[in-house]
Amino acid sequence: MDNIIHNQIVSFIWGIADDCLRDVYVRGKYRDVILPMTVIRRLDAMLEDTAEDVRKMKKTLDEAKIDNQWPALCNAAKQAFCNSSPFLLKDLTNRATKQKLRADFELYLDGFSPNVQEILDKFKFRNQIATMIDADILGSVIEKFISSDINLSPKPIYKDDAKTIIKHSGLDNHGMGTIFEELIRKFNEENNEEAGEHWTPRDVVELMADLIFVPIADKIKDATYSCYDGACGTGGMLTVAQERLLELASKQNKKVSIHLFGQEINPETYAICKADMLLKGDGEQAEHISYGSTLSSDSNPTRQFDFMLSNPPYGKSWKTDADKMGGKKEILDTRFNTYLEGGEQMQMIPRTSDGQLLFLLNNVSKMKKETELGSRIAEVHNGSSIFTGDAGSGESNARRYFIENDLVEAIIAVPENMFYNTGIGTFIWILSNRKEARRKGKIQLIDATGMKSPLRKNMGKKNCEFTSEIRKEILRIFLEMEESEVSMIFNNEDFAYWNVTVERPLRLRVYPEREISDNLFKKKEEYDSVIKALSSVPSNVPLDDWNTFAKATKLKTALLTKIRPIITEKDANAKAIKDEADPDLRDYENIPFTYEGGIEGFIKNEVLPYAPDAYIDEKKTTIGYEISFTKYFYKPVELRDMNEIIADLNALESEANGMMAEIMEGIES
Repeated sequence: MDNIIHNQIVSFIWGIADDCLRDVYVRGKYRDVILPMTVIRRLDAMLEDTAEDVRKMKKTLDEAKIDNQWPALCNAAKQAFCNSSPFLLKDLTNRATKQKLRADFELYLDGFSPNVQEILDKFKFRNQIATMIDADILGSVIEKFISSDINLSPKPIYKDDAKTIIKHSGLDNHGMGTIFEELIRKFNEENNEEAGEHWTPRDVVELMADLIFVPIADKIKDATYSCYDGACGTGGMLTVAQERLLELASKQNKKVSIHLFGQEINPETYAICKADMLLKGDGEQAEHISYGSTLSSDSNPTRQFDFMLSNPPYGKSWKTDADKMGGKKEILDTRFNTYLEGGEQMQMIPRTSDGQLLFLLNNVSKMKKETELGSRIAEVHNGSSIFTGDAGSGESNARRYFIENDLVEAIIAVPENMFYNTGIGTFIWILSNRKEARRKGKIQLIDATGMKSPLRKNMGKKNCEFTSEIRKEILRIFLEMEESEVSMIFNNEDFAYWNVTVERPLRLRVYPEREISDNLFKKKEEYDSVIKALSSVPSNVPLDDWNTFAKATKLKTALLTKIRPIITEKDANAKAIKDEADPDLRDYENIPFTYEGGIEGFIKNEVLPYAPDAYIDEKKTTIGYEISFTKYFYKPVELRDMNEIIADLNALESEANGMMAEIMEGIES
């Protein structure tokens, strides 16, 4: 019954948009009016019973000349918000002129407490008032929202004065939150080209929540837990996480509370998230949602959280944040820098064109280290996070940090076209700093790219989903650490490699008779000394040995450096020049940590048989980490048998000949 009522209310509100806004706003802009008006009407309905008490309190405070009145006014309203204006929405329906309606409506909006004002500002709702007044639709919109055909109040609406027959049941905070989320979903579908930036499909979020909570369900205690999303968008991940934890706790007969924290940089989605919290009656939770960039202006620098879920922007530039932090090369933020065992600093800062790994580093920095459960993280990324960046790069260093600290439990490859604004494949990272014993030192890779159910109708780029059964199967594979064609278990070091620089010595043959231009030198004396030195080199000095020849000239190093490119050529048969490598013969090798014999074994087996004079420049050796699903799960397409192909071609040829014969017969007749 609740679902039926909720759907009826959503349909009615959606109808307001079609009835009142159609000729004034394009369809994609309906949300600019409907979402803030839904918030306003719900808050208005919740304040009706205490409106007079608030006005009396305001009068008392004004007479006492008290400046900071909001705490007392909210207390009088018995809510985390209030409105101190002389009006309720129902008082604004009868206005003689549009100008009067506008003035009173703006006065009404100005009466809301600061937490609601911030929501209205981020919605930019006041910008819509002039448009609605000019089109003469503001009054109609207000009348629709206060109509007796819809009830957004916690109190029921009765058909009779005696209040014995209920027309509309009261709408509790959970129900209002559900309706608001459904409106957000519908508007996001309408604007599917933007939806994926701020809204993760619920089926993906539910899978992430299961992967975070189910493995530790039996360890949940009667306690308070915290959940954080540093790119919270409209707050969907926080909401689903809250529901899932409470559900699992109930099954374990545990009483838990959960504090939600989030940060969002987009003003409208921030407003939606904060409004959603208020509509659910979570005034304290709403205060935990912060506005601004998590990267350059972290609102929770000292907090740690039990659970963290996020779908940060990927493939998106973070140069603005980098500039705010002093420029990429000058970033000293401890979230993005660490130290190796020897005290060497290791930067984990990726290229400025893609900052998604910074969000994962931010979450890791907020893991609890002193609790039994520690912290669990689920985060969505594209493929860039698992393999982009050479050894020593910020991306590789970040992976090194996660893996060497044994934080990664699993990475799950998600099917393509699962999100609204991108068709590319994505990956869910699962991290924990309290791995169970069987997972220590190991990482599970799950290829869920083929585990999907098609949608009847595409939602933007999204054409498939995770059904409940599919989510259960992925969770089962994860929990059982099953090894199969779609699930493999690796040791941490399987993803590590050394990037080594393989050098070969420079070999030069000398041609002392070559002409040298005097323009090569600033002073004639230098030119003369060079010519004299070259002509005086004994004839028995070998010309395939640069070191010996150079010594025989008795010239200074600076002069030798000038003339060497002119009087020498590379010669594979010449003697090696001491401590000087040939850049043209330089090569790089990625040597897996798991290679038997390590670097020495690799060089002995794979390099020296083909280049006996090769050697490693140990100063340039770096460590890298990458994870390649293609390497482990790629299945080559089986080619058709040649005889089968020839048979098909012959059949097509016969069919074509038959059709041609029929055509010719038709022409002749």
